[in-house]
Amino acid sequence: MGNISKATASKPAEGVPFYTPAQAPPAGTALEYDPAHPEKTPTLYHPITIRGLTLANRFVVSPMCQYSADDGHLTDWHLVHVGQYAVRGAGLTVIEATSVLPNGRISPEDSGLWKESQVAPLRRLTDFVHSQSHKIGIQLSHAGRKGSTLSPWHGQRGKPHVATEKEGGWPDNVWGPSAIPFSDTYPKVIEMSKAQIKETVEAFGWAAKKSIEAGFDLIEIHGAHGYLIHQFLSPLSNQRTDEYGGSFENRTRFLIEVIKAIRGAIPDSTPLFLRISMTDWMEWSGKETWELQQSIRLAHLLPELGVDLLDCSSGGNDHEQKIQLTPDYQVAPAGEIRRSLRAAGSKLLVGAVGLIQSAEVARDIVQDRCVLTVGEDPEKGTMNSVAETEEAKDQSTADVVFIARQFLREPEFVLRAAQHLGVKVKWANQYGRAEWPEDQKI
Repeated sequence: MGNISKATASKPAEGVPFYTPAQAPPAGTALEYDPAHPEKTPTLYHPITIRGLTLANRFVVSPMCQYSADDGHLTDWHLVHVGQYAVRGAGLTVIEATSVLPNGRISPEDSGLWKESQVAPLRRLTDFVHSQSHKIGIQLSHAGRKGSTLSPWHGQRGKPHVATEKEGGWPDNVWGPSAIPFSDTYPKVIEMSKAQIKETVEAFGWAAKKSIEAGFDLIEIHGAHGYLIHQFLSPLSNQRTDEYGGSFENRTRFLIEVIKAIRGAIPDSTPLFLRISMTDWMEWSGKETWELQQSIRLAHLLPELGVDLLDCSSGGNDHEQKIQLTPDYQVAPAGEIRRSLRAAGSKLLVGAVGLIQSAEVARDIVQDRCVLTVGEDPEKGTMNSVAETEEAKDQSTADVVFIARQFLREPEFVLRAAQHLGVKVKWANQYGRAEWPEDQKI
């Protein structure tokens, strides 16, 4: 804790090098949650424990690139961006894709963790989130063939958006499992040698170790959206003929080596998440591709490797993808993966992401049993109290919800959703006077 000139009635937050009043419990905590009667509170506002980590609720701020780093070092923009979610009640915030090597960044302004000087700026973020009694994770990544590109506000669809050396890029040092560019507007690709594969695996392990030193509570591996790990998984981008290409076992080898390197570098008490694209959305092409059944097969391998949660996204590996965009286009297949896991007795957690824009949608995704509130039930008639159906527990589609754009639009989404769902939650002490009246409809 930082120095305080004189003690006050406010207990200071512990374990951080500055003064701020402690948040006990943290913002976003359901104040009337009763473990003996969990059915009285939507599962969305139940705490969840993963290894040695307990989250106050099931809201996760999804990693979102901000394109605002200086040579991989995070800046004050990131402190404000990330800090706002902890203040407003998100149980977990996972910071943006952080490259483990310089040429693994998507753009020259991306976050990185490949040298010692990048640890201290990360520590500023973890300290602030911890001062709010919330948790923070880091997503470790390598962009592969989608590296050395311009930040999105500089590019134009259909036109080259390669970041040149003059613009801080590395267009002649872009790696991939095979020498296949993402499209003709992206850089040319160098097929990785086995030595470069080994270097990258070791870099993931080193970055994971440094992430713990920086104060992160968990690690997420970025294996989705057409970046390097996804490139190895998919036959569309991986046409190697050695032990890293061809069969399912070979195409998953790089990912498994990364998982082992990270799990071996972090404490047993630290959760490990993995984000994947469940499908390339290229089934229509007739080509061999990465699709849901392979994702299910992969999911069943993860618990033994020490992965605790599978974060289920999709797409991003082929510019000709045809996404079947429906409100549950990613939630439904995530639920299919979870059902397969539970049928096999696996307790691997599942996260859903994509188009989660309302309180009701978020609630329904993680609700672990049907809850009928006071009112008229079509079969049972008038209900005088909260009641559960006779269905077995653990029928949810996912265990947590990862939300990105909705948090950008509405950083207080956790608080507003609680008001909408009739859940009384804690607000940050400093913001308490802004709490909505109980009867206000929002």
